[in-house]
Amino acid sequence: MTALTLSTAGAATLRADALVVGVAKGPKGPVVAAGAEAVDKAYDGKLAAVLDALGASGAEGETTKLPAPDGLKVPVVLAVGLGSVPEKDESYDEEALRRAAGAAARALHGTKKAAFALPLEDASAVTAVAEGALLGAYAFTAYQGGEKKAGKNGGPKQPLAEAVLLGAKPRDKEHKAAVERASVVATEVNIARDLINTPPNDLTPEAFAAVASATAKEHGIKVQVLDEKALTKGGYGGIMGVGKGSENPPRLVKIAYTHPGAEKHLAFVGKGITYDSGGISLKPAGHNETMKCDMSGAAAVFAAVVAVAKLGLRVNVTGWLALAENMPSGSATRPGDVLRMYSGKTVEVLNTDAEGRLVLGDALTKASEENPDAIVDVATLTGAMVLALGNRTFGIMANDDAFRTSIHEIAEEVGEASWPMPLPADLRKGMESPTADIANMGERMGGGLVAGLFLQEFVGEGITWAHLDIAGPAFHEGAPYGYTPKGGTGSAVRTLVRLAERTATGDLG
Repeated sequence: MTALTLSTAGAATLRADALVVGVAKGPKGPVVAAGAEAVDKAYDGKLAAVLDALGASGAEGETTKLPAPDGLKVPVVLAVGLGSVPEKDESYDEEALRRAAGAAARALHGTKKAAFALPLEDASAVTAVAEGALLGAYAFTAYQGGEKKAGKNGGPKQPLAEAVLLGAKPRDKEHKAAVERASVVATEVNIARDLINTPPNDLTPEAFAAVASATAKEHGIKVQVLDEKALTKGGYGGIMGVGKGSENPPRLVKIAYTHPGAEKHLAFVGKGITYDSGGISLKPAGHNETMKCDMSGAAAVFAAVVAVAKLGLRVNVTGWLALAENMPSGSATRPGDVLRMYSGKTVEVLNTDAEGRLVLGDALTKASEENPDAIVDVATLTGAMVLALGNRTFGIMANDDAFRTSIHEIAEEVGEASWPMPLPADLRKGMESPTADIANMGERMGGGLVAGLFLQEFVGEGITWAHLDIAGPAFHEGAPYGYTPKGGTGSAVRTLVRLAERTATGDLG
């Protein structure tokens, strides 16, 4: 993890390997942002002109490296785009700062120490820059390099080792708290990313459960792991039905953080399919190469609960990780089979590739038994949601409009793109089965909404519930941008943590 420090030193006096400055997109070319005044002075007031001559515009995420002039204690200046210049009397958007810091940190892989001279008008800006730098510096190199030394002889470059936030005051309580929170949240997002990126031959349900157990106990979080024997005895037909085709048996993991002064209880439920082949309804070539990411929901839930514990929030949070591997074999569930879920409801399985809703159904019923104030499930559930919202936005469904709106506002606040989606009652009819209480498939059109309606069947009566379908943003296959890397993203972790924070303070609409 990149070390993060605060400094009131001037940009022209601090010794580092690189100095990051912000540049915005003005009506007549790039404009040097606040925080870089001393740097601009070192360029004789011509930094914007130099950048303009090099083709820089200040567009969001754009990075331009320059040799540092005399008067600076660094060899390199990195200008990073912040997007459009804010309107008069307005500040830079927090997400713009977060993405800019992330882009700069990515561009500085292999660097030991970099100073960030970006606009820091308040503690919120400090949080944004700190989060962006720590998230952007992320790299998953556990399986790269062999015997080669990192960064040498073809070995992978290591992340930026230290980021210094200039203008953030070490003795300011708000600034210090902002950085501490950012460090906790970014650390857990990056741990979720590590889990998502780990190859499925190493991250089996049992291995995931072991990681969750060890980490939870380290932070005083109570853990309970149900193995295949306990799941069979307990009647968890959904989880066992999905996992019985694999040599790696399923697990249901409960991790519970409690605070002695808590007045509210949240339950987070995560889909944890450690590899999804589609089962007997096998995925076609081209659709299964990245299916190690199908446990991203469970990774997000696990990371969020640990973050809540590390922050010591005044709220009880229970995480449920529904872990299984969906494989085809002689023992696998077949299309046409009927499973008896933990709730007692029977499900006709029409497609074994609609497996996430089966493991979540059992976990939602189990979570409901504790009668929490609200349940939020997180899952890479449907390709239909990707078709609807694209690769960067997750869908939000809920049985309470106000709760759905609150989660949408929270997600936007922390920089996670989301959109409220409906649960049309007419789509429920498509899941009627002549054999069982419900089928696991319904109408093809609106498939993401159908999946949400299926899950709603397993939520306890009177319990507020929301479903986050993160199938689009959970795993990024394109080129990195902002603080988003290639591969696992840790989508929804920040939303869940902020939801817990607002619940703890009673500030939830």
